[in-house]
Amino acid sequence: MPTKIRPRALVRASGGPRYAVALAVDALGTGLLRPFLLLYGVTVLRLSAPATGIAMTVGIVVGLVCMPAVGLWLDRGARSTVVAASMLVRVLGVALLLATPAGHVWLFATAALFLGIGNQAWPAAHAALVATVAHGRERDAALAGGRALRNAGLGVGALVATACLAGGTTALQALAAVTGLAYLAAAALAWSVHLRTHPAATPVKDRDDGPAPRMRALLAANVVYVFCLNVPEIALPLVLVTQLDASPVWSAAIFVANTVLVVTLQVPITILMARFSRRTVLALAGVVLAASYLGFLAATSLGHGWGAPAVAAVSVVCTIGEIIYAGSATALVTALAPAHVLGRALARFEVSTGFGLAVSPAVITALAPHGPAALWGSLAAATLVSASAVATEKERGKQPVGASSSCGVVEHEAEGVPAAGPHR
Repeated sequence: MPTKIRPRALVRASGGPRYAVALAVDALGTGLLRPFLLLYGVTVLRLSAPATGIAMTVGIVVGLVCMPAVGLWLDRGARSTVVAASMLVRVLGVALLLATPAGHVWLFATAALFLGIGNQAWPAAHAALVATVAHGRERDAALAGGRALRNAGLGVGALVATACLAGGTTALQALAAVTGLAYLAAAALAWSVHLRTHPAATPVKDRDDGPAPRMRALLAANVVYVFCLNVPEIALPLVLVTQLDASPVWSAAIFVANTVLVVTLQVPITILMARFSRRTVLALAGVVLAASYLGFLAATSLGHGWGAPAVAAVSVVCTIGEIIYAGSATALVTALAPAHVLGRALARFEVSTGFGLAVSPAVITALAPHGPAALWGSLAAATLVSASAVATEKERGKQPVGASSSCGVVEHEAEGVPAAGPHR
């Protein structure tokens, strides 16, 4: 079990220096455009806000339909190629976005679809690549490091884009163009890693040919867990502005604090939690998140004076729960899934994540008008039930602790990437 953070080892376990640069460039480009895609549709393409929102939602949901194919592709041995493809399909989305004339909602919806496909495919492809290169708890730390790096890139990209928004529609179009170039560069870097596996090359005695784990409770619980990712962006701004009459500055401060905490604490907390089983840690994440939701309920009862500072304080607890969840959920899936169905297991997990992210804004905005008890009480109860389901679900075909996630012989050309083999 790792006891301290070694940056070079973490980079190697994450896919190597070239791949780390690809992740950073991809995240930076995503941060330039994704937070402002709705604004692009409304101001540049002159679409109505409802039409733009619906087109974006449809793009995300339809993008999930492609996940089974992504899972099969991964299980045939592809790794860096799938990561690069998830970036290239977003290049096509950006190109369509730039070519869309004002008022053409269907072209915008098509662009959002390609962007959605890339955004949905990337997490599963990335997790499969890391699971092929790293093993055991090093893999968990590498996944956590990738998330921290991605959040840092997203944050920097969003800050740059915010500073450029004073340029109006021209600035938004320029940001979209730069995003497309960033995706293209990231795809080239990811593809250059040349990492794939050969499932058939594994000796029969070393292969785990068991069925794919159903993970029904885990997948259902993940839909609820993932609501925490939209709490800083949707639930808290809604509550602060409409229920506490607080300045929007509070919402911005909470969002920035959330990003900084994830970037700085994701890896250390994941390593700290490595002393416990992944399932136990994921259940603990649900308890921490539920406690934070009850804390928000108590904070909103303080009224206009102390309500906003109290909500900001509780948001730190919520972010800690998010960090524990993110550091254990994907890691648990990679540990449970037999090597030959790892891609399909990760694809199913990403479908549950995407579905939760798609429905959570509607659920949050539907519950909020009924008062703090309806919103935070419901979220706390649902999350506790989910944590209980995760803790009690039986694991069938579970791999031994520390077992390799690799599908067999690994071909690679990335600098510093260790060959797949038993974890020591």
